[in-house]
Amino acid sequence: MPPVEGETREPSDEAEAVAPPVAPASDADHLDGHEPEEDAEEADFSWLDEDLPPEDDETVPTDVERIEPSFDEPAAATPLAPPAARPTIDPDAGFRLRQAPAPAAPAEPVRAPWLLRLREGLSRSSNQLSGSIGSIFTARKLDEETLQDFEDVLIRADLGLETALRITDRLSEGRFGRTVSGAEVRGILAQEVEKTLTAVAVPLELDLEKKPHVILVVGVNGTGKTTTIGKLAAKLTRAGLKVTLCAGDTFRAAAVEQLNIWGERTGSEVVAKAIGADAAGLAYEAYDRAIENDSDVLIIDTAGRLQNKTELMAELEKIVRVLQKREPDAPHTVLQTLDATTGQNALQQVEIFRNVAGVNGLVMTKLDGTARGGILVAIAAKHKLPVYFIGVGEGIDDLEPFRAKDFADAIAGTTADA
Repeated sequence: MPPVEGETREPSDEAEAVAPPVAPASDADHLDGHEPEEDAEEADFSWLDEDLPPEDDETVPTDVERIEPSFDEPAAATPLAPPAARPTIDPDAGFRLRQAPAPAAPAEPVRAPWLLRLREGLSRSSNQLSGSIGSIFTARKLDEETLQDFEDVLIRADLGLETALRITDRLSEGRFGRTVSGAEVRGILAQEVEKTLTAVAVPLELDLEKKPHVILVVGVNGTGKTTTIGKLAAKLTRAGLKVTLCAGDTFRAAAVEQLNIWGERTGSEVVAKAIGADAAGLAYEAYDRAIENDSDVLIIDTAGRLQNKTELMAELEKIVRVLQKREPDAPHTVLQTLDATTGQNALQQVEIFRNVAGVNGLVMTKLDGTARGGILVAIAAKHKLPVYFIGVGEGIDDLEPFRAKDFADAIAGTTADA
């Protein structure tokens, strides 16, 4: 029956069942210029987005129960030792601490043996001597002219006239008129130098029956007094002795600062005053302080002074007098530091400081890098003062007891058993 106008009929289930599916528009429809008809209502395809990840501005629900995979966690390793407390590092420090246990500290670099370092330090002196000896004693018989040339070489090497004459006399014995090798000459040189130095190569003796043993260190400017004091303090404290240091160079702030650093490194108390303070009064106070501390040794630094400055040398005399008021035998040791690079001028320095301050022991510094190491032989021959230590570097272990044979072999360029 035809539909009545204005009446809406619902499609029957039968009609829906037999209705053929609508075929999608083909490319041919577009080619014919016909556009597909749009549905009255836009199709809902939101279900396609259900499995897509959320956009950046979307928030993942937090109330959704997450199912974590179940795996057996490995057992935590038992630490070998309780971890040490870790320091708090500022985030702006530019570094951070690793969470893993710190590796063992690397081994300290192996230092060359002392004799090797001594040979390296005296290499300029040795090379100059060896070169001159080689040029003189090459296919040439020993005669007066040869001996004179050799004597000049020894004097230029700062060995001194007395030592030079003794070496040339020894060389001429039984060898005059025959050819002498350079090796033979160097051997004689080493033997004669060792003879001169053996008498002065003695250890520093400390009298702890009269504590504190007072060591006064003197010398001209730039000879390494303060550095020598620091190295000596390191040796003494390593041996178990208690040391007090006195910053008696009251003219230089750098000297006081340097001595304070050595005091920290060696665990020694440093007695100091403001720049310009009276050095003699400071030495007196330092002695009392050393007694209070039950120190074994008191080492007193002094300002560098030229041997021709009368007023400064008088101040050094005052320090000695003030110490002797406190202890008649003080200072027990007066060490003079000598710069090997000064050459023959060191001879005059020893003479003047010996008369003013009663120098009774020497320390030769800066033997490394100089061709004038022979001056130590000349000083030993003339003044016959003990040479306690020599220095061939700036390191804390570069101050070593003086050994005559080691020095003689090094400066002559011979082996230890030659």
